Amino acid sequence: MKEVVTKVLERYPAKTFKSRKKHIVIKNENGEIPEIEANVRTIPGIITNRGCCYAGCKGVVVGPIKDMVHIVHGPIGCSYYTWNVRRNKAKAEKGGDNFIQYVFSTDMQEKDIVFGGVARLRQAIKEAVEIFNPKAISINATCPVGLIGDDINAVAAEAEKQYGIQVLAFNCEGYKGVSQSAGHHIANNNFIKNVIGNGTEDYSNKKWNINILGEYNIGGDAWEVERVLSKIGYNVIATLTGDGSIDHIRNAHKADLNLVQCHRSINYIADMLHTKYGTPWLKVNFIGIDAFMETLRNMAKFFGDAELIDRTEAVIAEEVSSMEGQLQYYYEKLKGRTAFLYVGGSRSHHYQNLLKSFGVETVVSGYEFAHRDDYEGREVIPNIKPDADSKNIEELKVEKDEKNYRMIISQERFEKLKKEMPLGYYGGIIKESTGNAVIIDDLNHYETEMFIKILKPDMFFSGIKDKYVVQKMGVMAKQLHSYDYSGPYAGFRGALNFARDVEAGMFTPAWKYVTPPWKKGAVLEGTIAEEVATC
Repeated sequence: MKEVVTKVLERYPAKTFKSRKKHIVIKNENGEIPEIEANVRTIPGIITNRGCCYAGCKGVVVGPIKDMVHIVHGPIGCSYYTWNVRRNKAKAEKGGDNFIQYVFSTDMQEKDIVFGGVARLRQAIKEAVEIFNPKAISINATCPVGLIGDDINAVAAEAEKQYGIQVLAFNCEGYKGVSQSAGHHIANNNFIKNVIGNGTEDYSNKKWNINILGEYNIGGDAWEVERVLSKIGYNVIATLTGDGSIDHIRNAHKADLNLVQCHRSINYIADMLHTKYGTPWLKVNFIGIDAFMETLRNMAKFFGDAELIDRTEAVIAEEVSSMEGQLQYYYEKLKGRTAFLYVGGSRSHHYQNLLKSFGVETVVSGYEFAHRDDYEGREVIPNIKPDADSKNIEELKVEKDEKNYRMIISQERFEKLKKEMPLGYYGGIIKESTGNAVIIDDLNHYETEMFIKILKPDMFFSGIKDKYVVQKMGVMAKQLHSYDYSGPYAGFRGALNFARDVEAGMFTPAWKYVTPPWKKGAVLEGTIAEEVATC
């Protein structure tokens, strides 16, 4: 693999080569964890696959809350970019609302950039209240708002007094922070300051109360996970934020355990909930059969209840036995194949396990907007230098809430469990990658095409920006940000849905009609590489 990486990088100018080399590492056969550079700005001129701070805040964390009106203060294009592209499914609860299908925008024009857009924002809030009567509203700022100085916080405070509902302002201008992860951080801070802890629901009569953090119900994932958890006997208080409700999120501090699915988007809030309310968090993986079983067993072990442990094993046995024949069928169809994974959040890591269940080896993987701990594990956090944009994002210093803090498990038991499961810990993607695998941070289009040309993987998983280019190269490509209108892919039944879709994609006759560029003679060296050399 070292020769492959060198071949990809050698066409860069010297300065670009030196920088990109730090973002591409190879998992050694001896198990050493190489250091990777992450969470730094993309090199100007490189066609990156990343999203922006606004996309991370409104598009990922805030937008999936179903019973709030989410107003985007900015151009209509920004609104469309974060509306329905991720398929965050939601159902209205009894007597409740579901505004997910709507897109709300102030639709800023050139004159608003010159004279200010505050009046337009006030009017948008007024119309939203009169037409939809929501229990809460979010205001999400885009790049022009920060550049011209519209004070969305003042407008939010004014609207709260006027309409008597909570109005949350998110200063998540697209350029603020390195990438989408900055937006996650901003959203987490706002929730912990202004939302969580305000609920008064009493759950003392229920056992095994949990929150699911960093699960966004793409294609119905959260519903499938909650089906199994409810079958075992868990009570899910809040999901942040797929099919989420603002009322449930207000009560999130009442849970006994937080389950962290997407570490990157929600690790901030998980840590703050532990500090402020005493709620431990467990890193989980709902994607992949083996990973889901391990997660369920770790949860039962955390609570230490014999009835719960027995019930967990019974449900696992029942679910797996119902699909054994199908699992074997898809394993035989897909074994020996290779995959290229490049997805946001923690999905590249999660899907390695699922692919492995069907005999597929991941040869290249990486994240669009990760930090070093997402690759190497949380033990490296003390050694991570503050990025150049950290001054733009408030670093909250939360303290114990004397009124609501609870000692859920003793410190002694907490330390014991930490040795047996990822309690308060995430080990990162590299540890579970196979030896000699390539791990890449902030992959760009040139590197995507070169790695595909050299390694010729059988399948490629990413976001929407890469999919069609890769399909034109004759490689089955599927986006994991929306599942291409399929899903769910989480849990036991989701694993079968995934295998079905991948098998159909692999064996469609369409690929025989596609000729990769390197077979036409129009090799990449003469096109993209020349553009890159000018960067």
